[in-house]
Amino acid sequence: MRIIAPSTIRRWCDEHPRAKGRLLAWLDIVKKAKWSHPPGMLKQFPKADPVKVKSGKPNVYVFNILGNEYRLICAVHFKTGIVFALRFMKHNEYERGAWKDEL
Repeated sequence: MRIIAPSTIRRWCDEHPRAKGRLLAWLDIVKKAKWSHPPGMLKQFPKADPVKVKSGKPNVYVFNILGNEYRLICAVHFKTGIVFALRFMKHNEYERGAWKDEL
């Protein structure tokens, strides 16, 4: 899969050093993946959840990073093989849900 943008994920690693190892592991796994549909992704990330956002964009998924401590929100385009890293936040910020109105 091609990730847009890995530099954003690296910036999040600097901003959240506690999550760095898990974010980089996620990045490595996704770069090597060849998902053509959600079940393929869910084999590697069984706890990833699809979410509905205000814009109605399809294929937005939430990945748990460092257990329940952080959430990584991505748009996964299976046909093109592109993953867009959209947001990274602590669980409590995710729970407030304001990010859903922004996407």
